[in-house]
Formats: sequence, structure tokens, C-alpha cells
Amino acid sequence: MDLVRHLRYFTVVAEELHFGNAAIRLGMAQPPLSQRIKRLEEELGVRLFDRSARQVRLTEAGRLLLAEAREIVARVDRLHELARQGQGTALRVGVPPDLAAAVLAALVAGFRDIHPDVRLAPTEIWTADQVTALAEGVIDVGLVRHPVAAPGLRFGQVLVQRQGVLLADADPLTGVGEVHLADLAGRELLLPPMEGEPGWHAEVLSECRRHGFVPAQVHQGVGLGLVLAGAAVAFGPKVEVPGLAWRPLLGSPIASRVSTAWRAAPADTADDLVTGFAALAVRTLKESAGMTDEAAVPVRRVSRRPGMLA
Repeated sequence: MDLVRHLRYFTVVAEELHFGNAAIRLGMAQPPLSQRIKRLEEELGVRLFDRSARQVRLTEAGRLLLAEAREIVARVDRLHELARQGQGTALRVGVPPDLAAAVLAALVAGFRDIHPDVRLAPTEIWTADQVTALAEGVIDVGLVRHPVAAPGLRFGQVLVQRQGVLLADADPLTGVGEVHLADLAGRELLLPPMEGEPGWHAEVLSECRRHGFVPAQVHQGVGLGLVLAGAAVAFGPKVEVPGLAWRPLLGSPIASRVSTAWRAAPADTADDLVTGFAALAVRTLKESAGMTDEAAVPVRRVSRRPGMLA
């Protein structure tokens, strides 16, 4: 758990005494915020808020923690500021932890060619944390996965990457040309963490159910060890990994939609470095990750199998 980030959430809720208002201020949805406060309470072993249908109040433990939490958050912010001052101009970028290393390398190299005097400083964080980091000014621009609810943010061009299914190379489905989602029935599924990618998590599971695949269990993580072991399947772009097989999905029902995001500026203007990175990201994701314009992706209808869910 990122303790400092969770303390930051705590201080905002303590100032607002309203989870909905705090979520808006942090640029995130209310359920993930409530979950993170609960995790902080579990980590510290105390209840920080008394919650009722009508009001939220700090407990005695919460009041005692608030001053210390504010000081810790302020000190960490100061450390980040001093570090940036010592490193010269840098563009702080949030990228998803499952972004391919070759794509990230292409982004760094491409940005260096455009702005040789500016350092690109990527941080691997999931979409939900990027939204908060953008609102707090911790990062300047992010590469986020849609759908994402984020008041106060601007988004760049949305690109689409059709996903196939990753299987252990001994899986019987490796012998077919295209896999129907319903063919995965009974298997377990590996997805990115729900807390970090709530929109994507919900969208994928909804699409799976619609096509007749209800995972026996959903695992959360990035590593493909469970897939290599034949204990789960995962969705993703085509990769070459020993022990893994990739197969396209019939009708391409699973698609990852990605764009850049940054804080809205007065008069809808943005820093030249940010807009420059946004344009670079579009080119790089098309060239290195095989993504396409959202409007250019054809919709292929797939007939439901007998007994499939509507």
C-alpha cells in the first residue's frame, strides 16, 4: 500500500467530511475512495471516521492522526519539489504498469528527439491513481485507459487496441484460429487490479458475460505466471513469450481504449510539453503498439451461442 497517497486521501476526506465532495476534489469516483480509506484504517488498526447516512465525523484517532498526516504529505511534496529543482526541467508522465517496455522506450526516445533539453520522467501507475496524481499535480500528463470518470481533466485522441486471449501453450484452444469468448467458459481470468482500473475491469467482465464467459474466478495482477501455469487466461495484444500462445477473439469483443490526460487549464490551454507529448503518444502507440483511431475500428457482430447470456 502507498501509505503517503492514502494519507493524502485521508486529509481531503477529513477536510470535506463528505466522501462525495472529497472524491470530486481528488478527481476520482467515490467507491474507490471509500475502499482506500478502509484500507488505511485496516493498515493502522483504527477507525478514522464515524460514518452515518447523514454525516461523516472524525473519530478521536482520526483527529490525532490528521495533523501528522498533513505534515507527512507536505514533507513528501516538498521532497518531490526539491528533487525536480535539482534535475532541471522534466515532464512527469504516468503510464500503466502493463504498458509494453518497447512502447515505453519508444515514448522516451521520441520525446528526447523533440525536446532534447527536457527529461521525460515516467511513473508506472494505474488509471485511478493517475487521475488523482493529475488532480494533485504529482504528474503533468498521463496515459489512461477508458472508461474513466475524471472531472477537471482534458483527454487527447482516443486510440483502440483490439485484445486477443493469452493461453498456456498446452491449452487445447491454441489449435483454433479464432477463440469465441464462450469457449473460455470454466476458465479463470487474470485482469489488472480493480482498484487501479475500475472502469476497464467492469467493462471487460460485462463484455465477457454478454458473450457467455463468466470466469470461474477473477485474479488481479500484471504478471503472467498464472497464465503460463495454465491456471488462468488473460486478454492482451499479441506477444511472443515462451510458454504462451496468443489467439484472436472472434468478433474482437474486447478492446482497450487509451488516451492521454492532463489537467484542464484556463481557457482550455495546455502546456506545450504536454500537448507535444500527447501528439507523440498517438504516433508511438500506433506505430509501436498497433493501436488505431477509435472511429476507424469496424464492429464485427458475433452470433450468440445457444444458452449464452443476453
